[in-house]
Amino acid sequence: MSILRGICVLRVGVATPKPYLLPSIFSSSFNIRTLSHTTFSRTFRFLPPSIPLSSFVPLIPPKAAASYGTGSGGAEDGRPRELLVQHLLVKEDDQKLLLDLLQKISSGEDLSDLAVEHSVCPSKEEGGMLGWVKKGQMVPEFEEAAFSAPLNKVVKCKTKFGWHLLQVLSEREESILQDIQPHELHGKIQDPNFLEEAQLIDVREPEEVAKASLPGFTVLPLRQFGSWGPEITKKLDPEKDIYVMCHHGMRSLQVAKWLLSQGFRKVYNVSGGIHAYAVQVDPSVPTY
Repeated sequence: MSILRGICVLRVGVATPKPYLLPSIFSSSFNIRTLSHTTFSRTFRFLPPSIPLSSFVPLIPPKAAASYGTGSGGAEDGRPRELLVQHLLVKEDDQKLLLDLLQKISSGEDLSDLAVEHSVCPSKEEGGMLGWVKKGQMVPEFEEAAFSAPLNKVVKCKTKFGWHLLQVLSEREESILQDIQPHELHGKIQDPNFLEEAQLIDVREPEEVAKASLPGFTVLPLRQFGSWGPEITKKLDPEKDIYVMCHHGMRSLQVAKWLLSQGFRKVYNVSGGIHAYAVQVDPSVPTY
C-alpha cells in the first residue's frame, strides 16, 4: 500500500480505459481516482455524486513558451490558491537525461511534448498534466516548488520519486465548500437580491418538497441525477455561489462535494437541511 502515497489522479473525457496508479507527487491524504487516456475536452462522464469524482478541468490553456528557473518568486497575495500543473519525471540517477531536457527547454521545446517522450510518470500519457492542485495534496518538496514558481516557468525539484521538471500553467482562487447554518440562510433569504442572484437547489424528492419547501429553491431530485447531472454547468453558473439543501443535510453534502468536483467555485451545504431550518428558525415550515 505504500505506493498509494504518491498518486496523480484525474478523470477527463468520456472514455474509461483501465485506470492506473501514478507514482507521482500527491500525499496519502489525497483521494485516489483514475486518469483516462483521452485528450482534455469539455465533455465529461458524469457519475452519481455518491461516487468520488476528480477535479473538473474546464479548459487547458494554450501551450506556453517555457523558460527554466529555480523556483524563486511567484505571486503571493495571501489568498488560498489552486494551481494547474504539468510535470516531467526522470529517475534520480539519470543526470544526463535531466541536463539534456533542461537544455531542450532552454531552447524553447515544450514541456508537455518532452513529458510524452521521456517522463517515467504515467501522466506522460496526458503530456504530464496533473490538473488543478492545492496545498496539502502534494509531497512537501513538490508543493514548495510549485507554489513558489512563476507562471509558465519550468522549475526543477527533487522528491523521493526522482527529479521533476514542473510548470504552473494557471492559477485561481481555491474552491470552497462549507456549511451554512439555518439562521444564516434565513437572513440571506430575506434579501430579495439574494433570491435573484443566488443559485439554490433542493435535492429532495418531489413528494418531500410537497410536504415542506423554502422559496427560491430549484428542485433537482437526487434520484433523478441522470437527467440533470450531465447538464449541470448549463443549468447553473459555476462562478456564482450555490446553496444545496435536503432533509437533514446528508444528501445535499454529497451533491455539494460533487458540484465542487465539477468546477463550481463556492458551494454551501445547508447544515441540518430543511428540518433544522424548521426547528431552529421558522416553525411555520412543516417537519416530517
